[in-house]
Amino acid sequence: MDLGIKGHAAIVVGGAKGIGRAIVDAFLAEGCQAGVVDLEGSGGLSGKADVRDFGQLTEAVDALVAEMGGLDHAVFAAGMGSGKVGFPFWNVPAEDWADVLQVNLVGAVNFAYACVPHMTGKGEGSMLFLSSVAGQIGSQTDPPYSAAKAGLINFAKCAARDLAKEGIRVNALCPGMVQTDINRSVWTASQAKLPEAERQSYEEWGIEKNRKISPMGRWQTKEECAAMAVFLASSHARNITGQTLNVDGGQVMHS
Repeated sequence: MDLGIKGHAAIVVGGAKGIGRAIVDAFLAEGCQAGVVDLEGSGGLSGKADVRDFGQLTEAVDALVAEMGGLDHAVFAAGMGSGKVGFPFWNVPAEDWADVLQVNLVGAVNFAYACVPHMTGKGEGSMLFLSSVAGQIGSQTDPPYSAAKAGLINFAKCAARDLAKEGIRVNALCPGMVQTDINRSVWTASQAKLPEAERQSYEEWGIEKNRKISPMGRWQTKEECAAMAVFLASSHARNITGQTLNVDGGQVMHS
């Protein structure tokens, strides 16, 4: 399928690794320019910024837009978990909430503010926020992360309404069980609470959890999420906005 985005310019925050990196690669495969903003800077077409710092993030976005000559698609793929396990929520100390909310929610808002001035006035474009199935089901695994991702879904709907008149479509993409650093940190935290004899390898834990929470009973992949991301940037998705799309093996349906 020709997605019709060859020559377009995209910026992916959190694009140095994980799902963000897969999205960058998918845009490049479609013949797009793809700039990356992350904490470390990743070489090539990239900028270094902490999404919690609005000035720093705006400066990085402005520099990439100037280098690419414009901005058609903005993707927020940065994220962090608390590194703790809920059950109940007060097992996560109250002071651990702030950074999780700042990165996953406020950081996304900062990114939108930084990108919108470069995207309006053209009559088209797309913005995508990576949320999570946790933001829809109230996951007890990491309550701060779950709450932040729920807020992000709501913000995406607000932004979709505001930007529709500009022809800019805004959606939220919710991965399920994907082998990322955040997912592995959940495994690490969950195993630390168990007696050594009951602990599982990451592979064993993943197989059991996928069978338990997903009708499809299998991992989702970074590449599957990336394929959805670039489709949502394409003209084939020109009437898709304000939506929350799941790549989750049926997890949210099942819940």
